[in-house]
Amino acid sequence: MFARPNSQHCQVAYVTNDLDAAMAALKDAYGTPGFFELSNIQPGEDPNGKPVLKIALAVVGGVEVELIEPVGDTAPLFSDFLPDGDALAIRFHHVATRIDGPLGHWEAHVASLDLTRHPVVFEGALGDMLRYIYTDERATLGHYVEHVWMAPDLLAQMRAVVPTYPPVKD
Repeated sequence: MFARPNSQHCQVAYVTNDLDAAMAALKDAYGTPGFFELSNIQPGEDPNGKPVLKIALAVVGGVEVELIEPVGDTAPLFSDFLPDGDALAIRFHHVATRIDGPLGHWEAHVASLDLTRHPVVFEGALGDMLRYIYTDERATLGHYVEHVWMAPDLLAQMRAVVPTYPPVKD
């Protein structure tokens, strides 16, 4: 999305009201190879006051597919995209651009953004391993853009556990 050094489009993300059913639907309809599941809340962490998200990841054709189920009313940034009712819903939410390299590349990327034109609506970090922000691009593009940086070790760990099709050959 943003033409910047060290950044590349890496993900298409959808929100859903039923993560298990959405994973099954993508496997059935598109042959998605399986998913790696996680939560943004770590075991033992107090979720009070935080958005709680159940997440599933797969890589298809070199692009990560993310499914996100917001839990309860803790994450309106995600749940507001979903219709009312109990029927399975899967709705496009955002694309992501990954910033590669050292943490300094992330800092330069964020510093290069005009945050008045591209306001940050969600952000987080995990120590020195992960940084992310979501910018609100709905007025121009109709969706959010996630900007994410992972330390090389974390990126390698994720590449090892997230199902990929076609499989990466060594």
